[in-house]
Amino acid sequence: MDNHSMFPESSKELAEKKANLAFDNLKAWRKFSRTVFKEGALPEKTKQLIAVAVGHVTQCPYCIRAHTKQALEKGASREEIMEAIWVASEMRAGAAYAHANIAMDEMEKSENDH
Repeated sequence: MDNHSMFPESSKELAEKKANLAFDNLKAWRKFSRTVFKEGALPEKTKQLIAVAVGHVTQCPYCIRAHTKQALEKGASREEIMEAIWVASEMRAGAAYAHANIAMDEMEKSENDH
């Protein structure tokens, strides 16, 4: 399976079909999204850089494309975007390593059971 069939291109037609299936939910989500990303304690650029990083952690190709574009529009440099991606990479790797505590705990329990 190629990536195109796994992740179809966004289109107006597809967006309309999804909207027609649950329009009230979509309206609520759009309002939530506008509220979250508007200027506040954090500048819009920072929020978009966070979104780029989170998009990489959640591995959402649509999020990565949309928020990379928006980060650039809000004034983020390519270097800032790449650093945000590296922060996401470190956090994901760090979480995997930290969760080794669970495996260690299970191995210890198994040793004690013998």
